[in-house]
Amino acid sequence: MTATRELLAEPLKLRCGAVLPHRIAKSALSEQLGDRRNRPTPELAELYRTWARGGAGLLVTGNVMVDPAALGEPRNVALPVVPDPAVFRPWARSVDGTEARLWVQLNHPGRQSPRFLSRQPVAPSAVPFGDRGVRTAFAAPRALTGDEIEAIIDRFALAAKTFVDVGFDGVQLHGAHGYLISQFLSPLTNLRDDAWGRDRSRFLLEVVARVRSAVGDSVPVSVKLNSADFQRGGFGEDESLQVVRALGDAGLDLLEISGGTYEKAVMMGSGRESTARREAYFLDYAAKARQVSDVALMVTGGFATAEGMAEALRSGALDLIGLGRPLTVDPSLPARLLAGEDARAERLCPRTGIRLADSLLEIQWHTQQIHRVAAGKPVARGRSAWRALAQAGINDPFNAFRRVRG
Repeated sequence: MTATRELLAEPLKLRCGAVLPHRIAKSALSEQLGDRRNRPTPELAELYRTWARGGAGLLVTGNVMVDPAALGEPRNVALPVVPDPAVFRPWARSVDGTEARLWVQLNHPGRQSPRFLSRQPVAPSAVPFGDRGVRTAFAAPRALTGDEIEAIIDRFALAAKTFVDVGFDGVQLHGAHGYLISQFLSPLTNLRDDAWGRDRSRFLLEVVARVRSAVGDSVPVSVKLNSADFQRGGFGEDESLQVVRALGDAGLDLLEISGGTYEKAVMMGSGRESTARREAYFLDYAAKARQVSDVALMVTGGFATAEGMAEALRSGALDLIGLGRPLTVDPSLPARLLAGEDARAERLCPRTGIRLADSLLEIQWHTQQIHRVAAGKPVARGRSAWRALAQAGINDPFNAFRRVRG
């Protein structure tokens, strides 16, 4: 146990020179705690204050949208058209007095913006969702012009500089789960015949380059990338590894590995790559990524025990353990693991046995726990499936569906 604790407590120095205090990170979770003008609320700062005091060495925020006209959820935090840095400062200060590093996750939803938020979202190409059940909730996108693509890249850079200037310690770019960056990467959603289509990694690499230029060489820049999107004819593992190599060559500081889209939600455990012997999802892919780049790697999903986390670190396949939903039911889990307690990453979300209800429940149950923590309330560990669904608005299927997207 001592060796396990020492391994988890080992600092991690990134390429840019920044140091993470240990190997346990809180990965991005969609908080849905922006106000009506998509500014961070006091509850959002309280949530991160709680997580910082709970011992996580790195805290990655949920989706912060770079364009207030392009939202994935109505309560997303978004960068205003004319940035007002002061509104983000209390959030940046939420980790003061702890060793936690706070990184902002920047995103653009592309076509993955619900109809009630965007009647005509934008995307690399005018490709609607393939699933008929989902398509009714999302308007068909129109293809971006070249000038619009350049403007979005500039918004990523402006957002990164704005957040770093007010005190955030680093930046993560969301390049997974079917959002705009991953739409550019996928041959299913990027049908362009210009330079942005001939080289589908170009958009991501341009965003990385401009963000780096905006924040400087000493600020960590990270990407969350799909190992694959697990759709026939989509962004596959071989191509993903090519992108990993290119990101390493571009000087990326940290790569977080995930997988899937909201049409094939592997990141939530469906069709995951983990085996019965190991806790982590995507660990096999991480080992392959290690062969093509020496960029620091973070894997999120599936970890349960300190020993399982340490085993993954010992394998050399990854450098950082990502925890998401377990921190919604136990915000102090990192501190307990580092103290050598017999603690587990718990998965308490109940089930109804009804597939549609359970797909809504998985995110809504955890979102409700996040909102309780943000309000200074204890986690409702025994909250039933039906109570959670009722609170989510299950009597209005479209409302419930649109709230689950994150």
